[in-house]
Amino acid sequence: MRKPTTGRGGAERKRRKIILAATAGVLAMGGAAVVVPSAFAEDDPVVALLDETVELLPVDDELLGLVDVGEVTELSESLTYAEEADTLEFSEPDAGYVKVHFERLLLDSGDFVTVSSPDGSESYRYDQSMIDQWATSITGDTAIMRLHRESGGAGSSALGALIDKAAFGFSTEKVDGIVDERADRARPEESVCSDDEKRASVCYRTSYPDEVDHADPVARLLIDGTVLCTAFRVGESNRLLTNHHCFTETLEAQGTEVWFGYDCVACGADIARAPVKVHGSEVLATSKSLDYTLFSVDDFDRIERFGYLELADRPARRGEAIYIPQHPAGRPTEIAIESSVDGGNCVVKHTVYDGYVTGSDISYYCDTEFGSSGSPVLSRDSHQVIALHHFGGCPNSGVNMKLIKSEIGDMI
Repeated sequence: MRKPTTGRGGAERKRRKIILAATAGVLAMGGAAVVVPSAFAEDDPVVALLDETVELLPVDDELLGLVDVGEVTELSESLTYAEEADTLEFSEPDAGYVKVHFERLLLDSGDFVTVSSPDGSESYRYDQSMIDQWATSITGDTAIMRLHRESGGAGSSALGALIDKAAFGFSTEKVDGIVDERADRARPEESVCSDDEKRASVCYRTSYPDEVDHADPVARLLIDGTVLCTAFRVGESNRLLTNHHCFTETLEAQGTEVWFGYDCVACGADIARAPVKVHGSEVLATSKSLDYTLFSVDDFDRIERFGYLELADRPARRGEAIYIPQHPAGRPTEIAIESSVDGGNCVVKHTVYDGYVTGSDISYYCDTEFGSSGSPVLSRDSHQVIALHHFGGCPNSGVNMKLIKSEIGDMI
């Protein structure tokens, strides 16, 4: 086994942040980031559908729910057919996950590479050639890569795996500290609007069983190795929704892990169930103005059993009881369903509120955090998605689903 020299010093670490390119929206981008979305009159419960003449509003970047939860280290490591070694170890003390990146993977027919945890309980096989692609992350602080040669071919240095970087996830304690610091820096009340009243979904299994069942289609996203968002399945086919500000292009989708079934094993437990991890496949539609991205995943048959959510085609109602299943700070599924600000239950505060464009959103005081971007806002009555969460600010806000469905309804 050969262990790469990575140079753990800070000077040799390079922080990677996803570039939010607004190349696929229906409107041009607006001005500088300076203001918080504000409520507008509610005499018309649904604004007219957006058209090409609408200008994007300036938005405070602190409202967006993006946060880095790891660092990327540049490497120059290989397992080729010309080398005697057939194993590499990638390790970082206290890392939450390890995710290696293939600069190039070229294999003879019948050969394959595995990336696994040291005990083999989590393992992923790669038997197709690829260029510039991330392997699936391994939970924990160590990943083992092994080259399996069954072809008996010549010992060529051109064949095998070249690794140019690896992402090492921060520990849970460090991620929580980053999230707390971001919230305090943004405003005294950022996205947690009073006491944090979110709870792990398993804690509601007895009291709110329907709401817990409708959290199953909600997935954790790990984008470009270090960035968190949330997404959820819509409709029976291979379709998922997240925010445009999470990613916009197919290449970004393919560099995104989608985790289903990532839940706590019991209420109050710090142990999570092993998630089912798939990758994004194709961006099917995206909009800057309505801040959505509709995409598909590979290996859809592995996650089909988690079910799907239905999109509402009616306007939200003021005072309507709602709940938000989400992966705040990348933690196992939590649900915001209670709000002391609203006297007990999370409810719709404003049915017309500013998002990226005037009047596109609804608002609420349900607690969310960085990493919750892309979560569904569901009606307690119908369990349909009435908004796509995307901003903090207290009130927090999500894009009115009636507007989004008018653009993508025929695609799901």
